[in-house]
Amino acid sequence: MTASGSLPRLDPNTPTPARIYDYMLGGSHNFAADRDAAQDMIAAFPALPRVLGAARAFVRRATRFLAAEQGISQFLDLGSGIPTVRNVHEIAETANPAARVAYVDIDPVAVAHSRTILRGARNATCIQGDLRDPAAVCATPAIRAIIDFARPVAVILNAVLHFIPGDDVAAGIVASYLNTVAPGSYLVILHHTSESDRADEARAREIYSSAVQPLIPRSRAQITALFDGTSIVEPGIVLSPQWRPDSAEEAGSAGHVPLYFGYAGVGRKG
Repeated sequence: MTASGSLPRLDPNTPTPARIYDYMLGGSHNFAADRDAAQDMIAAFPALPRVLGAARAFVRRATRFLAAEQGISQFLDLGSGIPTVRNVHEIAETANPAARVAYVDIDPVAVAHSRTILRGARNATCIQGDLRDPAAVCATPAIRAIIDFARPVAVILNAVLHFIPGDDVAAGIVASYLNTVAPGSYLVILHHTSESDRADEARAREIYSSAVQPLIPRSRAQITALFDGTSIVEPGIVLSPQWRPDSAEEAGSAGHVPLYFGYAGVGRKG
């Protein structure tokens, strides 16, 4: 991320979170600098691509739960990254063809590819924006054309708040979005945790922080505090594979340290 109010331009020589994530998930929208940084992290922590895959799977499950079971038809995906198969809009539209989705990312490559995929879509859009400026994001005409903030919205913050230094700052960002959305809205968070004591994971985090940007992992208690002002839905704030798993295999993997990214949860604004 850059300083709030300044959006970055394309720089293929500087790795970015969105493009590294894309590479780890098997995508092709990345540059040599992204691949080099990713390979260094994978060398230190070989399970990392599976860890990130499990994290992405949580977002799909949460989206399906909200669209199919809770009747949510509007989704604001902040720090959405480069599109992968079965994106939020695809999952939501399966449950409700009228679902509306707005993606926001600071990376111009992520935004460009999102717009290509969404070309012709009437109920989905993507803007380049800084999630740390909720007022600017929510006031963007393209967002307002898709999202009606007078009705419930699912606000998704997937693997982005651990780039925000300062618990109070992170909490303030979340609170600003919650203050903007209507009662009955939902908050979806997945956040890297600091509770693993694995040396290989710590080394991968060190490489990432040095090559890309500082990563601020948080404890379960700190992550839970980000849901202040919501009622946390079952099963609570849990390791990402444990959140309403699709299969016994996913549930079982949660106890195996290399297969979880952090804690995940969904909260409802009353």
